[in-house]
Amino acid sequence: MNAPTQLAHVTPEIKPRPAPPALIEALKSRFGAQFSEAMAVREQHGRDESAYTTVPPPAGVVFAESTADVQDAIQLCAQHKVPVIPYGVGSSLEGHLLAVQGGISLDVNRMSKVLSVNAEDLTVTVQPGVTRKQLNDEIKSTGLFFPIDPGADASIGGMVATRASGTNAVRYGTMRENVLALEVVTAQGEAIRTGTRAKKSSAGYDLTRLFVGSEGTLGVITEVTLRIYPLPEAVSAAICSFPTIADAVNTVIQTIQLGVPIARVELIDGNSVRAVNQHSKLSLREEPMLLMEFHGSPAGVKEQAEVVQDIARDQHGADFEWADTPEERTRLWTARHNAYFAAVQSRPGCRCITTDTCVPISRLADALLDTVAEADASGIPYFLVGHVGDGNFHMGYLIDPDDADEHARAEQLNHQVVARALALGGTCTGEHGVGLHKMGFLVDEAGEGAVAMMRTIKLALDPDNIMNPGKVFVV
Repeated sequence: MNAPTQLAHVTPEIKPRPAPPALIEALKSRFGAQFSEAMAVREQHGRDESAYTTVPPPAGVVFAESTADVQDAIQLCAQHKVPVIPYGVGSSLEGHLLAVQGGISLDVNRMSKVLSVNAEDLTVTVQPGVTRKQLNDEIKSTGLFFPIDPGADASIGGMVATRASGTNAVRYGTMRENVLALEVVTAQGEAIRTGTRAKKSSAGYDLTRLFVGSEGTLGVITEVTLRIYPLPEAVSAAICSFPTIADAVNTVIQTIQLGVPIARVELIDGNSVRAVNQHSKLSLREEPMLLMEFHGSPAGVKEQAEVVQDIARDQHGADFEWADTPEERTRLWTARHNAYFAAVQSRPGCRCITTDTCVPISRLADALLDTVAEADASGIPYFLVGHVGDGNFHMGYLIDPDDADEHARAEQLNHQVVARALALGGTCTGEHGVGLHKMGFLVDEAGEGAVAMMRTIKLALDPDNIMNPGKVFVV
Protein backbone atom coordinates (compact mmCIF):
# COMPACT_ATOMS: atom_id res chain seq x y z
CA MET A 1 0.00 0.00 0.00
CA ASN A 2 1.41 3.36 -1.04
CA ALA A 3 0.94 6.55 0.96
CA PRO A 4 -0.80 9.44 -0.79
CA THR A 5 1.61 11.36 -2.96
CA GLN A 6 0.38 14.86 -2.18
CA LEU A 7 1.96 16.70 0.74
CA ALA A 8 0.19 20.09 0.66
CA HIS A 9 -1.55 19.26 3.94
CA VAL A 10 1.69 18.98 5.95
CA THR A 11 2.96 22.59 5.84
CA PRO A 12 0.55 25.35 4.80
CA GLU A 13 1.86 27.88 2.32
CA ILE A 14 1.72 31.24 4.11
CA LYS A 15 1.46 34.21 1.73
CA PRO A 16 -0.05 37.14 3.64
CA ARG A 17 -1.71 39.87 1.60
CA PRO A 18 -1.25 43.10 3.54
CA ALA A 19 -4.39 44.91 4.63
CA PRO A 20 -3.76 48.48 3.46
CA PRO A 21 -4.28 51.34 5.94
CA ALA A 22 -7.16 52.64 3.80
CA LEU A 23 -9.08 49.40 4.39
CA ILE A 24 -8.43 49.44 8.13
CA GLU A 25 -9.63 53.03 8.36
CA ALA A 26 -12.74 52.22 6.30
CA LEU A 27 -13.57 49.27 8.58
CA LYS A 28 -13.10 51.44 11.67
CA SER A 29 -15.35 54.11 10.19
CA ARG A 30 -18.10 51.67 9.22
CA PHE A 31 -18.04 49.35 12.23
CA GLY A 32 -16.69 51.36 15.15
CA ALA A 33 -16.61 49.12 18.22
CA GLN A 34 -17.59 46.15 16.05
CA PHE A 35 -14.07 46.18 14.58
CA SER A 36 -10.96 45.23 16.55
CA GLU A 37 -7.24 45.31 15.88
CA ALA A 38 -6.35 44.19 19.42
CA MET A 39 -3.70 41.47 19.29
CA ALA A 40 -5.52 39.25 21.80
CA VAL A 41 -8.69 39.36 19.68
CA ARG A 42 -6.77 38.74 16.47
CA GLU A 43 -4.89 35.81 17.99
CA GLN A 44 -8.13 34.27 19.24
CA HIS A 45 -9.52 34.44 15.71
CA GLY A 46 -6.32 33.12 14.18
CA ARG A 47 -6.30 29.66 15.72
CA ASP A 48 -8.54 26.63 15.99
CA GLU A 49 -8.26 23.11 17.40
CA SER A 50 -5.86 21.95 14.67
CA ALA A 51 -2.18 21.21 15.15
CA TYR A 52 -1.17 24.39 13.27
CA THR A 53 0.40 26.85 15.72
CA THR A 54 2.58 29.20 13.66
CA VAL A 55 0.17 30.91 11.24
CA PRO A 56 0.04 34.71 11.78
CA PRO A 57 -3.31 36.12 12.99
CA PRO A 58 -5.66 38.13 10.76
CA ALA A 59 -5.12 41.87 10.42
CA GLY A 60 -8.40 42.64 12.20
CA VAL A 61 -11.75 41.23 13.25
CA VAL A 62 -15.22 42.45 12.26
CA PHE A 63 -18.06 41.38 14.57
CA ALA A 64 -21.04 41.23 12.24
CA GLU A 65 -24.54 41.66 13.67
CA SER A 66 -26.60 41.52 10.47
CA THR A 67 -26.53 40.49 6.84
CA ALA A 68 -25.91 44.16 5.98
CA ASP A 69 -22.79 44.10 8.17
CA VAL A 70 -21.50 41.04 6.32
CA GLN A 71 -22.20 42.68 2.96
CA ASP A 72 -20.44 45.90 3.88
CA ALA A 73 -17.40 44.09 5.30
CA ILE A 74 -17.02 41.95 2.18
CA GLN A 75 -17.52 44.91 -0.16
CA LEU A 76 -14.81 46.90 1.61
CA CYS A 77 -12.40 43.96 1.55
CA ALA A 78 -13.23 43.27 -2.12
CA GLN A 79 -12.31 46.84 -3.05
CA HIS A 80 -8.79 46.17 -1.73
CA LYS A 81 -8.68 42.48 -2.73
CA VAL A 82 -8.06 41.48 0.89
CA PRO A 83 -9.17 38.04 2.15
CA VAL A 84 -12.27 37.50 4.27
CA ILE A 85 -12.27 34.53 6.68
CA PRO A 86 -15.62 33.56 8.23
CA TYR A 87 -15.41 32.69 11.94
CA GLY A 88 -17.93 30.75 14.04
CA VAL A 89 -16.91 29.33 17.42
CA GLY A 90 -13.41 28.25 16.38
CA SER A 91 -13.94 24.51 16.93
CA SER A 92 -12.68 23.32 13.53
CA LEU A 93 -9.93 20.73 13.45
CA GLU A 94 -8.41 21.22 9.99
CA GLY A 95 -7.20 24.82 9.96
CA HIS A 96 -10.29 26.22 8.24
CA LEU A 97 -10.14 29.66 9.83
CA LEU A 98 -6.39 30.32 9.79
CA ALA A 99 -5.27 33.48 7.99
CA VAL A 100 -2.68 31.84 5.72
CA GLN A 101 -3.03 34.70 3.24
CA GLY A 102 -3.73 37.40 5.80
CA GLY A 103 -7.00 39.28 5.71
CA ILE A 104 -9.94 40.13 7.95
CA SER A 105 -11.72 37.64 10.20
CA LEU A 106 -15.51 37.99 9.94
CA ASP A 107 -17.02 36.82 13.23
CA VAL A 108 -20.75 35.97 12.94
CA ASN A 109 -21.32 34.86 16.54
CA ARG A 110 -23.50 37.90 17.29
CA MET A 111 -25.86 36.79 14.49
CA SER A 112 -27.44 34.33 16.88
CA LYS A 113 -31.22 34.59 16.45
CA VAL A 114 -33.66 31.80 15.73
CA LEU A 115 -35.63 33.70 13.08
CA SER A 116 -38.65 31.44 12.62
CA VAL A 117 -39.94 28.06 13.73
CA ASN A 118 -42.44 26.40 11.40
CA ALA A 119 -43.41 23.46 13.55
CA GLU A 120 -46.18 22.30 11.19
CA ASP A 121 -43.67 22.00 8.34
CA LEU A 122 -40.82 20.67 10.51
CA THR A 123 -38.50 23.52 9.53
CA VAL A 124 -36.61 26.27 11.32
CA THR A 125 -34.66 29.28 10.03
CA VAL A 126 -31.69 30.59 11.99
CA GLN A 127 -28.79 32.99 11.75
CA PRO A 128 -25.34 31.41 11.39
CA GLY A 129 -24.14 32.15 14.91
CA VAL A 130 -26.84 30.02 16.53
CA THR A 131 -25.23 26.95 18.10
CA ARG A 132 -26.75 23.50 17.98
CA LYS A 133 -27.41 23.45 21.76
CA GLN A 134 -29.02 26.89 21.63
CA LEU A 135 -31.26 25.78 18.78
CA ASN A 136 -32.46 22.69 20.60
CA ASP A 137 -33.06 24.67 23.79
CA GLU A 138 -35.21 27.16 21.87
CA ILE A 139 -37.37 24.58 20.06
CA LYS A 140 -37.76 21.88 22.70
CA SER A 141 -41.11 23.31 23.84
CA THR A 142 -42.48 22.46 20.38
CA GLY A 143 -41.69 18.77 20.81
CA LEU A 144 -39.13 18.99 17.99
CA PHE A 145 -35.36 18.76 17.82
CA PHE A 146 -32.41 19.23 15.46
CA PRO A 147 -30.43 15.98 15.39
CA ILE A 148 -27.06 16.84 13.86
CA ASP A 149 -24.57 16.55 16.71
CA PRO A 150 -20.86 16.87 15.87
CA GLY A 151 -19.88 16.84 19.54
CA ALA A 152 -18.61 20.38 19.94
CA ASP A 153 -21.27 23.05 20.46
CA ALA A 154 -20.55 24.30 16.96
CA SER A 155 -22.34 27.15 15.21
CA ILE A 156 -24.93 26.22 12.60
CA GLY A 157 -23.11 28.32 10.00
CA GLY A 158 -19.88 26.46 10.63
CA MET A 159 -21.68 23.12 10.52
CA VAL A 160 -23.13 24.02 7.12
CA ALA A 161 -19.75 25.22 5.83
CA THR A 162 -17.99 21.99 6.78
CA ARG A 163 -20.91 19.65 5.95
CA ALA A 164 -20.82 18.39 9.53
CA SER A 165 -22.53 15.25 10.80
CA GLY A 166 -21.68 13.48 14.08
CA THR A 167 -23.26 10.97 16.39
CA ASN A 168 -26.81 10.90 14.95
CA ALA A 169 -25.86 10.73 11.28
CA VAL A 170 -26.46 6.99 11.01
CA ARG A 171 -30.20 7.65 11.35
CA TYR A 172 -30.79 11.34 10.53
CA GLY A 173 -28.09 12.01 7.93
CA THR A 174 -25.61 14.88 7.73
CA MET A 175 -25.95 18.62 7.16
CA ARG A 176 -26.18 17.86 3.44
CA GLU A 177 -29.53 16.13 3.95
CA ASN A 178 -30.85 18.61 6.52
CA VAL A 179 -30.23 22.04 4.97
CA LEU A 180 -33.17 23.20 2.84
CA ALA A 181 -32.23 26.79 2.04
CA LEU A 182 -29.58 29.41 2.62
CA GLU A 183 -28.94 33.13 2.47
CA VAL A 184 -25.34 33.70 1.36
CA VAL A 185 -23.31 36.85 0.81
CA THR A 186 -21.09 36.44 -2.24
CA ALA A 187 -17.55 37.65 -2.86
CA GLN A 188 -19.08 40.77 -4.46
CA GLY A 189 -21.10 41.53 -1.32
CA GLU A 190 -24.44 40.53 -2.85
CA ALA A 191 -26.93 38.63 -0.66
CA ILE A 192 -28.53 35.72 -2.53
CA ARG A 193 -31.00 33.04 -1.50
CA THR A 194 -30.81 29.39 -2.42
CA GLY A 195 -33.62 26.86 -1.95
CA THR A 196 -36.98 27.19 -0.21
CA ARG A 197 -38.80 25.63 2.74
CA ALA A 198 -40.27 23.01 0.42
CA LYS A 199 -38.85 19.53 1.03
CA LYS A 200 -37.83 19.13 -2.61
CA SER A 201 -37.30 21.13 -5.78
CA SER A 202 -36.13 20.63 -9.36
CA ALA A 203 -35.65 24.35 -10.07
CA GLY A 204 -32.27 24.97 -11.63
CA TYR A 205 -28.84 24.18 -10.25
CA ASP A 206 -28.73 23.01 -6.63
CA LEU A 207 -26.91 26.04 -5.23
CA THR A 208 -27.74 25.07 -1.66
CA ARG A 209 -25.66 21.91 -1.95
CA LEU A 210 -22.89 23.90 -3.62
CA PHE A 211 -22.49 26.06 -0.54
CA VAL A 212 -22.95 23.21 1.97
CA GLY A 213 -19.40 22.02 2.52
CA SER A 214 -17.73 24.93 0.71
CA GLU A 215 -15.79 25.91 3.88
CA GLY A 216 -16.22 29.66 3.42
CA THR A 217 -14.44 29.65 0.05
CA LEU A 218 -17.49 30.70 -2.01
CA GLY A 219 -19.40 33.07 0.28
CA VAL A 220 -20.50 33.78 3.84
CA ILE A 221 -23.65 32.07 5.12
CA THR A 222 -26.01 34.50 6.85
CA GLU A 223 -29.25 32.46 7.19
CA VAL A 224 -29.98 28.74 7.25
CA THR A 225 -33.28 26.87 6.92
CA LEU A 226 -33.09 23.40 8.43
CA ARG A 227 -35.18 20.27 8.77
CA ILE A 228 -36.20 19.46 12.33
CA TYR A 229 -37.75 16.29 13.70
CA PRO A 230 -40.30 15.20 16.30
CA LEU A 231 -38.74 14.12 19.55
CA PRO A 232 -38.95 10.31 19.66
CA GLU A 233 -41.62 8.81 21.90
CA ALA A 234 -39.05 6.64 23.63
CA VAL A 235 -35.27 6.95 23.93
CA SER A 236 -32.91 4.49 25.57
CA ALA A 237 -29.12 4.57 25.68
CA ALA A 238 -26.81 1.69 26.48
CA ILE A 239 -23.13 0.93 26.73
CA CYS A 240 -21.53 -2.39 25.96
CA SER A 241 -17.90 -3.35 26.58
CA PHE A 242 -15.93 -5.80 24.45
CA PRO A 243 -12.63 -7.64 24.91
CA THR A 244 -11.34 -6.38 21.55
CA ILE A 245 -11.98 -3.60 19.06
CA ALA A 246 -12.65 -6.27 16.42
CA ASP A 247 -15.57 -7.63 18.45
CA ALA A 248 -17.07 -4.16 18.82
CA VAL A 249 -16.66 -3.34 15.12
CA ASN A 250 -18.17 -6.64 13.98
CA THR A 251 -21.19 -5.94 16.19
CA VAL A 252 -21.70 -2.62 14.44
CA ILE A 253 -21.29 -4.08 10.96
CA GLN A 254 -23.88 -6.79 11.61
CA THR A 255 -26.29 -4.28 13.20
CA ILE A 256 -26.19 -1.98 10.17
CA GLN A 257 -26.33 -4.81 7.64
CA LEU A 258 -29.43 -6.20 9.36
CA GLY A 259 -31.15 -2.83 8.92
CA VAL A 260 -31.63 -2.09 12.62
CA PRO A 261 -32.65 1.63 12.72
CA ILE A 262 -30.27 2.48 15.53
CA ALA A 263 -30.03 6.24 16.16
CA ARG A 264 -26.48 6.40 17.49
CA VAL A 265 -23.65 3.91 17.73
CA GLU A 266 -20.26 5.23 18.82
CA LEU A 267 -17.02 3.34 19.35
CA ILE A 268 -14.43 4.48 21.86
CA ASP A 269 -11.27 2.50 22.54
CA GLY A 270 -9.70 1.69 25.89
CA ASN A 271 -7.42 4.74 25.72
CA SER A 272 -10.45 6.99 25.27
CA VAL A 273 -12.37 5.34 28.08
CA ARG A 274 -9.40 5.80 30.41
CA ALA A 275 -9.16 9.50 29.55
CA VAL A 276 -12.94 10.00 29.84
CA ASN A 277 -13.00 8.31 33.25
CA GLN A 278 -10.33 10.67 34.52
CA HIS A 279 -11.83 13.79 32.90
CA SER A 280 -15.51 13.16 33.68
CA LYS A 281 -15.08 11.28 36.98
CA LEU A 282 -16.69 8.09 35.66
CA SER A 283 -15.92 4.44 36.34
CA LEU A 284 -16.50 2.83 32.95
CA ARG A 285 -14.73 -0.42 32.15
CA GLU A 286 -11.50 0.53 30.41
CA GLU A 287 -12.08 -1.65 27.37
CA PRO A 288 -13.31 -0.98 23.84
CA MET A 289 -16.90 0.17 24.18
CA LEU A 290 -19.96 0.90 22.09
CA LEU A 291 -22.28 3.72 23.14
CA MET A 292 -25.71 3.23 21.58
CA GLU A 293 -29.00 5.04 21.50
CA PHE A 294 -32.36 3.74 20.30
CA HIS A 295 -35.26 5.99 19.21
CA GLY A 296 -38.87 5.15 18.45
CA SER A 297 -41.94 3.75 20.14
CA PRO A 298 -41.42 1.85 23.42
CA ALA A 299 -42.02 -1.44 21.61
CA GLY A 300 -39.72 -0.47 18.75
CA VAL A 301 -36.92 0.60 21.08
CA LYS A 302 -37.24 -2.67 23.02
CA GLU A 303 -37.09 -4.72 19.83
CA GLN A 304 -34.06 -2.83 18.47
CA ALA A 305 -32.17 -3.22 21.73
CA GLU A 306 -32.87 -6.95 21.96
CA VAL A 307 -31.57 -7.55 18.43
CA VAL A 308 -28.37 -5.59 19.05
CA GLN A 309 -27.82 -7.25 22.45
CA ASP A 310 -28.02 -10.68 20.79
CA ILE A 311 -25.51 -9.59 18.13
CA ALA A 312 -23.18 -8.20 20.81
CA ARG A 313 -23.30 -11.41 22.85
CA ASP A 314 -22.30 -13.40 19.77
CA GLN A 315 -19.28 -11.07 19.52
CA HIS A 316 -18.28 -11.57 23.20
CA GLY A 317 -19.87 -8.33 24.35
CA ALA A 318 -20.94 -7.78 27.95
CA ASP A 319 -24.56 -7.26 28.96
CA PHE A 320 -25.86 -3.79 28.17
CA GLU A 321 -25.69 -1.13 30.86
CA TRP A 322 -28.68 1.16 30.43
CA ALA A 323 -29.13 4.91 30.74
CA ASP A 324 -32.87 5.48 30.54
CA THR A 325 -33.39 8.86 32.19
CA PRO A 326 -32.57 12.12 30.38
CA GLU A 327 -30.02 12.95 33.08
CA GLU A 328 -28.21 9.62 32.68
CA ARG A 329 -28.18 9.92 28.89
CA THR A 330 -26.90 13.49 29.05
CA ARG A 331 -24.07 12.43 31.36
CA LEU A 332 -23.13 9.55 29.08
CA TRP A 333 -23.13 11.58 25.86
CA THR A 334 -21.42 14.54 27.50
CA ALA A 335 -18.60 12.20 28.46
CA ARG A 336 -18.41 10.98 24.85
CA HIS A 337 -18.39 14.53 23.48
CA ASN A 338 -15.60 15.42 25.89
CA ALA A 339 -13.44 12.51 24.73
CA TYR A 340 -11.30 14.76 22.53
CA PHE A 341 -10.59 17.27 25.30
CA ALA A 342 -10.15 14.46 27.85
CA ALA A 343 -7.52 12.85 25.64
CA VAL A 344 -5.68 16.13 25.00
CA GLN A 345 -5.58 16.81 28.75
CA SER A 346 -4.10 13.36 29.35
CA ARG A 347 -0.84 14.63 27.80
CA PRO A 348 -0.35 18.20 29.03
CA GLY A 349 0.96 20.62 26.42
CA CYS A 350 0.26 18.32 23.49
CA ARG A 351 -1.48 19.08 20.20
CA CYS A 352 -3.72 16.60 18.44
CA ILE A 353 -3.40 15.46 14.83
CA THR A 354 -6.74 13.93 13.92
CA THR A 355 -7.85 11.59 11.17
CA ASP A 356 -11.35 11.63 9.76
CA THR A 357 -11.71 8.81 7.28
CA CYS A 358 -14.97 7.14 6.34
CA VAL A 359 -15.28 3.81 4.51
CA PRO A 360 -18.12 1.57 3.31
CA ILE A 361 -19.49 -0.25 6.34
CA SER A 362 -18.38 -3.65 4.99
CA ARG A 363 -14.73 -2.48 5.02
CA LEU A 364 -14.78 -0.83 8.44
CA ALA A 365 -12.97 -3.66 10.23
CA ASP A 366 -10.24 -3.76 7.56
CA ALA A 367 -9.65 -0.01 7.85
CA LEU A 368 -9.85 0.29 11.59
CA LEU A 369 -7.90 -2.73 12.82
CA ASP A 370 -4.86 -2.09 10.62
CA THR A 371 -4.92 1.55 11.71
CA VAL A 372 -4.89 0.58 15.39
CA ALA A 373 -2.03 -1.88 14.83
CA GLU A 374 0.05 0.86 13.19
CA ALA A 375 -0.69 3.29 16.01
CA ASP A 376 0.27 0.73 18.66
CA ALA A 377 3.57 0.06 16.88
CA SER A 378 4.39 3.78 16.58
CA GLY A 379 4.69 4.47 20.30
CA ILE A 380 2.80 7.76 19.90
CA PRO A 381 -0.02 8.22 22.43
CA TYR A 382 -3.36 8.07 20.64
CA PHE A 383 -7.09 7.65 21.12
CA LEU A 384 -9.84 6.30 18.88
CA VAL A 385 -13.45 7.42 18.61
CA GLY A 386 -15.83 6.73 15.80
CA HIS A 387 -19.31 7.30 14.43
CA VAL A 388 -18.93 3.73 13.29
CA GLY A 389 -22.57 3.24 12.28
CA ASP A 390 -21.77 5.09 9.06
CA GLY A 391 -18.18 3.89 8.71
CA ASN A 392 -16.56 7.07 10.07
CA PHE A 393 -13.81 6.97 12.68
CA HIS A 394 -11.19 9.31 14.13
CA MET A 395 -7.70 8.61 15.37
CA GLY A 396 -6.19 11.34 17.52
CA TYR A 397 -2.39 11.32 17.73
CA LEU A 398 -1.22 13.29 20.76
CA ILE A 399 2.08 14.90 19.83
CA ASP A 400 4.60 17.22 21.43
CA PRO A 401 4.32 20.32 19.19
CA ASP A 402 8.04 20.99 19.68
CA ASP A 403 9.11 17.49 18.62
CA ALA A 404 9.54 17.55 14.83
CA ASP A 405 10.21 13.82 14.62
CA GLU A 406 7.04 12.97 16.53
CA HIS A 407 5.03 15.34 14.36
CA ALA A 408 6.42 13.73 11.19
CA ARG A 409 5.65 10.22 12.45
CA ALA A 410 2.09 11.19 13.30
CA GLU A 411 1.62 12.71 9.85
CA GLN A 412 2.96 9.51 8.30
CA LEU A 413 0.40 7.52 10.28
CA ASN A 414 -2.25 9.90 9.01
CA HIS A 415 -1.04 9.30 5.45
CA GLN A 416 -1.41 5.57 5.93
CA VAL A 417 -4.92 5.88 7.36
CA VAL A 418 -6.06 7.95 4.37
CA ALA A 419 -4.35 5.71 1.82
CA ARG A 420 -6.08 2.70 3.31
CA ALA A 421 -9.48 4.41 3.31
CA LEU A 422 -9.14 5.48 -0.33
CA ALA A 423 -8.04 1.98 -1.35
CA LEU A 424 -11.17 0.59 0.32
CA GLY A 425 -13.51 2.97 -1.53
CA GLY A 426 -13.71 5.55 1.24
CA THR A 427 -12.93 9.24 1.76
CA CYS A 428 -10.21 11.30 3.43
CA THR A 429 -12.79 13.24 5.44
CA GLY A 430 -16.16 12.05 6.61
CA GLU A 431 -17.19 15.24 8.39
CA HIS A 432 -14.35 17.60 9.38
CA GLY A 433 -13.80 19.01 5.91
CA VAL A 434 -10.59 19.63 3.95
CA GLY A 435 -9.36 22.96 5.33
CA LEU A 436 -5.56 23.05 5.21
CA HIS A 437 -4.73 19.61 6.50
CA LYS A 438 -6.35 17.54 3.76
CA MET A 439 -5.72 19.64 0.66
CA GLY A 440 -3.37 17.10 -0.86
CA PHE A 441 -5.61 14.22 0.12
CA LEU A 442 -8.47 15.81 -1.82
CA VAL A 443 -6.40 15.50 -5.00
CA ASP A 444 -5.67 11.85 -4.21
CA GLU A 445 -9.36 11.16 -3.65
CA ALA A 446 -11.09 13.20 -6.34
CA GLY A 447 -8.37 13.41 -8.99
CA GLU A 448 -6.80 16.39 -10.72
CA GLY A 449 -9.71 16.79 -13.14
CA ALA A 450 -12.36 17.06 -10.45
CA VAL A 451 -10.27 19.46 -8.37
CA ALA A 452 -9.69 21.58 -11.49
CA MET A 453 -13.48 21.77 -11.92
CA MET A 454 -13.85 22.89 -8.30
CA ARG A 455 -11.20 25.54 -8.91
CA THR A 456 -13.11 26.77 -11.99
CA ILE A 457 -16.28 27.16 -9.90
CA LYS A 458 -14.34 28.96 -7.18
CA LEU A 459 -12.80 31.48 -9.56
CA ALA A 460 -16.08 32.06 -11.38
CA LEU A 461 -17.75 33.06 -8.11
CA ASP A 462 -14.70 34.63 -6.47
CA PRO A 463 -12.32 35.84 -9.23
CA ASP A 464 -10.06 37.73 -6.83
CA ASN A 465 -9.81 34.74 -4.46
CA ILE A 466 -10.73 36.70 -1.35
CA MET A 467 -13.09 34.17 0.26
CA ASN A 468 -11.05 32.12 2.78
CA PRO A 469 -8.18 31.61 0.32
CA GLY A 470 -5.63 28.85 0.71
CA LYS A 471 -8.20 26.27 1.84
CA VAL A 472 -9.57 23.12 0.14
CA PHE A 473 -7.23 23.49 -2.86
CA VAL A 474 -4.56 25.83 -4.21
CA VAL A 475 -5.80 28.55 -6.56
